[in-house]
Amino acid sequence: MTTHHYIAVDLGAESGRVMLATLESGRVALEEIHRFPNGPVRLAGTLRWDVLGLWEQIKEGLRIVARRGLPISSISVDSWGVDYVLMRRDEPMLRAPFCYRDARTDATFEPTLSQFGDRIYEITGVQFIPINTLYHLLAELKNDPELLHSADGFLMIGDWFHYLLCGRRAQEESNASCTQLWNPVRREWSEDLIQQTGLPRAIFPEVVPPCTTLGKLSPHIQKETGLGEIDVVAGCVHDTGAAVAAVPAEGSGWAYLSSGTWSLIGVELDAPLLSAAGRAANFTNETGVGATSRFLRNASGLWILQECRKAWKRAGHAYDYFALTAMAAAAEPFRSIIDPNDPIFLRPDDMPEAVREYCRRSGQPEPVSEGQFARCALESLALLYRRMLATLESVTGKTIHTLHIVGGGSKNDLLNQMAADATGRRIIAGPVEGTSIGNVLLQALALGHVKSHAELRRVVRDSFPVRHFEPGDAAPWLEAEKRL
Repeated sequence: MTTHHYIAVDLGAESGRVMLATLESGRVALEEIHRFPNGPVRLAGTLRWDVLGLWEQIKEGLRIVARRGLPISSISVDSWGVDYVLMRRDEPMLRAPFCYRDARTDATFEPTLSQFGDRIYEITGVQFIPINTLYHLLAELKNDPELLHSADGFLMIGDWFHYLLCGRRAQEESNASCTQLWNPVRREWSEDLIQQTGLPRAIFPEVVPPCTTLGKLSPHIQKETGLGEIDVVAGCVHDTGAAVAAVPAEGSGWAYLSSGTWSLIGVELDAPLLSAAGRAANFTNETGVGATSRFLRNASGLWILQECRKAWKRAGHAYDYFALTAMAAAAEPFRSIIDPNDPIFLRPDDMPEAVREYCRRSGQPEPVSEGQFARCALESLALLYRRMLATLESVTGKTIHTLHIVGGGSKNDLLNQMAADATGRRIIAGPVEGTSIGNVLLQALALGHVKSHAELRRVVRDSFPVRHFEPGDAAPWLEAEKRL
């Protein structure tokens, strides 16, 4: 049978990877070719992304792939959502893009909600959260209108790298749908919101559906990397969209959790759900493969533990996640419980101190040891999953008996078992590389190497092992939940 090779560029908030994939006989295999760090850079009191540094790392990964001498079919980039790059004519970047955690939206989030209220949700079906693209563009309009009006377009991060690869300015729909400026029912930019908020219409780019072939790798990139005239494909450029596309699910009664820096938990629907109940629960509608809708809630994930780990490293104590998980397993259960979505945890300068402060104000003992901090973070996440699954069932009217956890967080068996116990649902963990797998197989779907989304998911089931976790005693979790 024919063998196909693909390149997946997967950009996360902590790291990026260039992956080489091979599809053969109904199975796909992944190989990590090049990994590099990522993270926001503090610049003049703001948080920015070093996208030029990422671009150099991506090209280095492509050079390594090229030296393999394999016939590559295509390449696709996925990335975190929300953030964007402003452009003008042949100038690919007007300034270093802001990070979604930058504080500039503090001045635009609440006033926008006060002015437009539920109208925004009625149009976009997107949850209200200060990191959304809408509030960053309004911050541009407030703080630097000359720059914004001088731009003739913006592209979100993954789509911007596609532009650098092939020269086409196009926004993929799964990424556009998380901006809170996209109408998921009409599948177009909301002209009403753009006009009412005063944003310049000229900056909003062409939008293409998932699994669109954008063009060929540009000649100068071919020369610079050694790759040939391969296709550049926009699969689901938003990393959550790619991960959900690759969930190895069958039948009905399942939900998904893309577990990483963020926890994105939801169900796959045939159409957007723009209900008052969804608005009240602050759930969002994002476009998926085949015009499906990812009805989900974006919540804090492993961010709290990640930031604690960074703080400890700065203090001279470097722990990997396996060590921290072992410490958490040995720590006292339910000593301290926090709400991971509390605003205190959004962008603190000192995450351990933010956890201590939350515990002080809620009358709980403060964590002292690293194990106590880690246990607090993981147990609190499991309780968050419990609340969100209950809300999902209430809002959608669906019964959920299985939770598929994909992404880096699915490696944490302690958290997986906690999730099973806290939610009372069966947990299926894996594949770990859900985003990259989705990235690759959506390329295959776009090129006709995989014939349907159902076949795509079958390839995932046949290619990667998963781990099962059955629920245990829920009583301690019910008691812990009461404390929140």
